[in-house]
Amino acid sequence: MGNLIKAEFRKIITTRLWWALMIPAFAMAFGFAFFWGRITNNLVDYLGSNDLDELTRLLGVNADKLPVGLLGLAHGINVGTMFAMIFGVLALAGEYHRKTITTTFLTSPTRFHALTAKMATYVLWGVIYGLVIFVAATLGVLLGVDGDKLPGGGQWLAMLGAGILATVLVTLFGIGFGAVLNSVITSNIILIIYMLIIENVLILFLWSKAPVLGAILPNGTANGIVGGVGAEAFGAAASNSPLGLDTEIRFGLQFAAGAPGVQSWWESGLVFAGWAVLFFAAGWALNQRRDIT
Repeated sequence: MGNLIKAEFRKIITTRLWWALMIPAFAMAFGFAFFWGRITNNLVDYLGSNDLDELTRLLGVNADKLPVGLLGLAHGINVGTMFAMIFGVLALAGEYHRKTITTTFLTSPTRFHALTAKMATYVLWGVIYGLVIFVAATLGVLLGVDGDKLPGGGQWLAMLGAGILATVLVTLFGIGFGAVLNSVITSNIILIIYMLIIENVLILFLWSKAPVLGAILPNGTANGIVGGVGAEAFGAAASNSPLGLDTEIRFGLQFAAGAPGVQSWWESGLVFAGWAVLFFAAGWALNQRRDIT
């Protein structure tokens, strides 16, 4: 098994793919963290002005206690994980596309060993991507948010752990989805369109009738692992409105954290882990019997 894992690492590091995806992951995580952090930073400054001080109190919003850096971190990390998902899609579907899957299976004792080695390898790469994405988002937040609005030490660690967990699960989800469809292009097109457009539109337009969508669908729960940390921090600070606007404010804060409809980070993690296991198991089962040439 150790030799199989070494072989998987060599397949990855001897190509340009891993850093070709890591560069845009870093850039997008940095950019989204910076710009979203700057926007929310300026908004809180505006809400904290003397003219709107009474209004923020009526709404139950304390602008001085909102660590808006969490919002930038959440958005930056969640955008960056899309590239880890694409990286995962290429794990098996890419080998079928390049016709190298025959060598992979024939040089392994069994397909079970080959797929297990691939899973272990890409879990490690998911951790690597998670660390890189977190560093990029952190740099963006530090440059875009004022010091008094940055997260506390415990919140930084929570976002780091949540970011790595999300990236690992998203990578495994990508492997499974690509293995099921067995097509790099089709898998990536479907995932990108669904994750970035279809599900977000459904959640935004149906949140009042079906707020549970963001807590059960793949993109919402993937984003909710990281976004849930920010949403929970802001829920304690700003969701208790005496005007009866709890639902609207809560949804707005969840949306600002990049996870509309999220219940909590750990619930999102469990649900998305279920999605990852479902697709990974399906891809695993199909590739135990799929013909190779």
